[in-house]
Amino acid sequence: MRDRLEKMLNVEILDIEETDDKIVVYVPADKVRIAVGSGGAAVKAAELVIGKKIEVRAKE
Repeated sequence: MRDRLEKMLNVEILDIEETDDKIVVYVPADKVRIAVGSGGAAVKAAELVIGKKIEVRAKE
C-alpha cells in the first residue's frame, strides 16, 4: 500500500499509521502541499481508490 500511496500522492512517505477508519500519512514538511493537491484533489482521489479517509501530516 505504501508504494501505491506514494505514486498517487506523488511524494515520499516517511511513515504510515493505519486505523480501522483512516490512514495517517506522514510526508516531509515541504511536500505536504504536493501530497494534498489542489483543493485536496490528490487526497480525495487516493481515498476513493484505497477506500479509507486519508490524513496528511508533516514530519521532519
